[in-house]
Amino acid sequence: MHSAMKDIGIEWVRQRSYDMRENYDTKIPWIGSIPRGWNFTQLGRICSMITDGTHQTPNYIENGYPFISIKDISSGKIDFSDVKYISEEEHKVLYTHAPVKRGDILFTRIGTLGVFVEVDTDIVFDFFVSVGMLRLKKGVINQHFLLHYLNSPAVGNYIQAIKAGFGTAAPKYNLTDVNHTWIILPPSAKQEKIADFLDAKCSEIDVLSADIQSEIDTLEAYKRSVITEVVTKGLDKNAPMKDSGIEWVGAIPRAWEIHPVYAYFSERKNRNYALQEKNLLSISYGKIIRKDIDTTGGLLPASFSTYNIIEAGDIIIRPTDLQNDKRSLRTGLATEKGIITSAYIDLAPKVKINSSYFHYLLHSYDVQKVFYNMGNGVRQGLNYSEFSKLLVFAPSYKEQNEIVDYLNAMCKETEAIITCKKEQLELLADYKKSVIYEYVTGKKEVV
Repeated sequence: MHSAMKDIGIEWVRQRSYDMRENYDTKIPWIGSIPRGWNFTQLGRICSMITDGTHQTPNYIENGYPFISIKDISSGKIDFSDVKYISEEEHKVLYTHAPVKRGDILFTRIGTLGVFVEVDTDIVFDFFVSVGMLRLKKGVINQHFLLHYLNSPAVGNYIQAIKAGFGTAAPKYNLTDVNHTWIILPPSAKQEKIADFLDAKCSEIDVLSADIQSEIDTLEAYKRSVITEVVTKGLDKNAPMKDSGIEWVGAIPRAWEIHPVYAYFSERKNRNYALQEKNLLSISYGKIIRKDIDTTGGLLPASFSTYNIIEAGDIIIRPTDLQNDKRSLRTGLATEKGIITSAYIDLAPKVKINSSYFHYLLHSYDVQKVFYNMGNGVRQGLNYSEFSKLLVFAPSYKEQNEIVDYLNAMCKETEAIITCKKEQLELLADYKKSVIYEYVTGKKEVV
């Protein structure tokens, strides 16, 4: 464990003994008691503007004005790395609806609820229907104190209570809920003191979290590079090589055979008529996982009769929406019989092969974004006929098994380390929330 994490953990335990100060009960379950001399009000009363953004769905273009959506702020900051753009003409229409200025606070109101982010740039934004915006009245509250408070369990638990009582798969933090959100108001000098303390403390935690995340990213990159190296070059470093003729692959061992996908796989189309199979499967982060077919929430169809029945050893390709989603992993290896949407391509082995080898190979193609140049149509989708012409290659069946054994062991070891580091990140996130909550509600005092 990081030594800094150990120090933080010790501090967290030490802070659990609350200050013995005179408090009074707010009668608000997610806030509890606060020090005497502190007041509380509702968010709507300290804002000059609260809006849920434009309700128009724009036409995106390659370059233009940034259009901020929920995914662009869900990380807790405004992320431009995958932002979409709108034209100047559309910008003029949308800007009159809800111009965003430096100092405004954007928030998520569907999906990942209750993420609040300050606009700290002079770039003019327009934002999607799923993103709200609020503008504070001047001089009412310290904005940094408010941001810490809004992102704390004091508000998060309120939003979770709304979510639990909403009764649908897509609860919303609507404008009425936003207006009625309870806000604590310490004396002005105390607000500033708490904000400064939490700015420094959260910065310390964020630096440590970023360091751990960097280690995770390095491990993920290592795992991808080893997979690509082994499935394209083999385990024998002295094997004679030849040019594969495949641009993203380069040289491969001379003994390996090169063929289109259709030489190894046919398309399995086995519709789930009469609902004979109920083991619902889906692709998630490059793995095929089970889903609850009886759930009342989520984007599930009324009937699963059009779904495909897949078998263990099949490779599933998610070939849809190639132009809009360049982050998701699009391949999965089936390890059990089940059903999956017929929008996916089901590759069924038709010769003696190790499916895991070909899954690793197609995964390496996937992370190199090979599939994105193959799509066509409005949604840039692929069908089996198009995908089956993709050139792949294979060593002998014996070598396929050796490669799979090696990569399975490497992935297991690497993923165990990654899991440990992700647990450290969760611990830090919990600690950060705890510290913020204790200070913004006055249960701990800045000395």
